[in-house]
Amino acid sequence: MSKPRKTTPAGVVFRASPDGPADESLLDPAELERAGAMLPAVRTSFVSGRAAQRQFAAELLGIPAGELRCDYSCPRCGTGPGLSHGRPGYARAGVRLPLLLSLSRAAGWTLVAAVVSPAPGLRLGVDIEDPSGTGFPGFGDVALTEAERRALLGLPAADLPYERARLWARKEAWLKMTGEGLLVPPGTVDVLGRPGISDAGAGSTGLPSRLVAAVALG
Repeated sequence: MSKPRKTTPAGVVFRASPDGPADESLLDPAELERAGAMLPAVRTSFVSGRAAQRQFAAELLGIPAGELRCDYSCPRCGTGPGLSHGRPGYARAGVRLPLLLSLSRAAGWTLVAAVVSPAPGLRLGVDIEDPSGTGFPGFGDVALTEAERRALLGLPAADLPYERARLWARKEAWLKMTGEGLLVPPGTVDVLGRPGISDAGAGSTGLPSRLVAAVALG
């Protein structure tokens, strides 16, 4: 597990960790119930990521991880300790803690982004992508705007998977930040120069250089 690292957006800290065995006792009942319905490989990734997120939050807040309780928020389901999906958050003794969190998983890795004591109304989204997953026919038609497709014209074929993944990570990070997710068609969201989105390289995140990441803050 890597140490926290900072990148360009002020106050954003990252923690990257490979999937692997994790202490399930750190998770809340709602998280364990959700994990119990998953296939083994997916369950391992889910539990590992949730445990890493909780440990990261505890370190940033200076609170024992065992004292944190899930306090997720979902536009459709509300907010509370019974939720295990939506925008991540934690509470202690019934009080929501001052921490923004966003988590993403890909290719056996979890990346958590955090902002401690955020300004009111601030939102955060992070995403990681594996370039090897962008090579299917029709990716550009589904995932990219016309301007983004034009921007990729003329690039060497060897560079296309990385650049496609970079744009996709920026879209996912933005839509996580807004809370809209893939309810919004990604091909309608242009991220070439959209303010509030930054690429997050291996040097700032601790991820392997074969993966790409982006963070949105606003």
